Amino acid sequence: MSTTPQPRLDAGNRPGLTLLVVCLGVLIVPLGVSGTPVALPDIGRELGGSLASLQWVVNAYNVMAASLMMVAGSLADLLGRKKMFAFGTGLYAVSLVATVLAPSVLVIDIARGVAGVAAAALMTSATAIVASSFDGAARAKAFAVAGVTLGSGLALGPTTSGLLVGALGWQSVFYAHLALVVLSMLGLPFLRDSRNPEAGGIDWPGTITFSLALVLFTLAIIQGPQNGWASPVVLLLFAGSVALVVVFALVERRQQTPMFDLSLFRESRFLSVNLLNVAFSFGFIGLLLVLPAYLIGANGESSQGAGLIMLLLTGPVLFCPLIGGRLVASGVHMRVVLGLGLLLIAAGCAWLTVVHPGISVLGLAGPLLVAGVGVGLIMGVLDGAAVSTVPPERAGMAAGMFNTIRLASEAIAAVVMVAAVASMVRSRISDGLPEYLGAGAPAGTTADKVASGDVAGVVTEAPARLRDAFTDFLSAGHTDALRVVLWASAALCAITAVVVHQMLTDRGEPAGESAGEPAGKPADADGAPLERTLVDD
Repeated sequence: MSTTPQPRLDAGNRPGLTLLVVCLGVLIVPLGVSGTPVALPDIGRELGGSLASLQWVVNAYNVMAASLMMVAGSLADLLGRKKMFAFGTGLYAVSLVATVLAPSVLVIDIARGVAGVAAAALMTSATAIVASSFDGAARAKAFAVAGVTLGSGLALGPTTSGLLVGALGWQSVFYAHLALVVLSMLGLPFLRDSRNPEAGGIDWPGTITFSLALVLFTLAIIQGPQNGWASPVVLLLFAGSVALVVVFALVERRQQTPMFDLSLFRESRFLSVNLLNVAFSFGFIGLLLVLPAYLIGANGESSQGAGLIMLLLTGPVLFCPLIGGRLVASGVHMRVVLGLGLLLIAAGCAWLTVVHPGISVLGLAGPLLVAGVGVGLIMGVLDGAAVSTVPPERAGMAAGMFNTIRLASEAIAAVVMVAAVASMVRSRISDGLPEYLGAGAPAGTTADKVASGDVAGVVTEAPARLRDAFTDFLSAGHTDALRVVLWASAALCAITAVVVHQMLTDRGEPAGESAGEPAGKPADADGAPLERTLVDD
């Protein structure tokens, strides 16, 4: 038997293959965020279910990913990054199989929650694999490629999902995701395993209290339109969420290795970029949920049409991050780029209030492109801003906290905006429903269907002679509700832009900005950029 040593099949001699495997795996994470909402109207029509249960198709994924991001990073350090990546891809594949075979929306909700767990494992392990497999300039390039992959997934998710749903049905979206995951799994033998020998323990008390607080808050927002905002159940859920946040803060202050180093929020610059993170989520992620439902329900678009229209909003994400990064690298203050991006999102949301049933693609193009450019500019510099606002030795914790807050903000923005639209639709149509559906018409159920984009399903319940008028009535209520939400998002983004610009001005520029460091690079010795990822080394 030959004893000649065989070359290792890993990133040491296959760096390009390592990066390809990792990018295929993490691509699924943004696709799960931006692509799933377009499929919700078809899922609801085929499987039924209330608006609340349909919301959990998206929210279960976001909440679980946000809750477990930090603990997944700790487990990757302890058990090995390759093992955690394999676990994430395998679990995601199982969740997708369960989704396409689901007999009810409830099963899909559970499966998407499992996918959120897998997404957290994928994101954290993928970042650590890249960080440990590349050095110096090669590492910076590898992170840049990963960042472009994530941005592309977020940008193209609504369009690809819309085309797939229209051509092959909603299940095809998740079959396509499954194909990507399987391709990534085939490359697992080419990955090199690593772990952090100095990894500490896992902050289970912090993880549990944070997760429960986020779940209770999400439940409260979802149940508000159903039970009434002043109902005992909703008030109890809100109270429980607040109590758990207080317990979480107390627990973290006593932990030797806390999940969140809350002292970082004493840095006003770090606090400011997280405030921007929240406004960004309401101005962009929330819009990814409420706009497709309006286009399909009130505007009469097909799933394909809605997906293509959404490309006007998400398309600029493919190239505008590079513009934002170059602006900062050329000497433009980071606060100016961040503030400008948020103001453009505010302007786009305000302009989009011209929306009405029957509006043309040309009428939507201007506001969506303006908002999309703002989103792209922010995405090009936001990660770099987050880690450059703290001392270099705390960049890893800052990145982890920032990404967890980002995911939590996205989850909250999605549920709040859908719940707000549903509540206002209900209040606007409740008095007029008896005219079309008779006495005792269920305003809550009708409003839920309208808010989820199923106007056609509601209209068929009315007498044939009233259906055209009923369609106009429901679409008008949906339009009014969407306009209020858009004005609120515009106001939030505009106010936050001013506040963040002032906070960054008062405290000076983030580290490295005056030197024109490219956006997305944390202030550490290796200069590896962060693009929607965690640094755990």
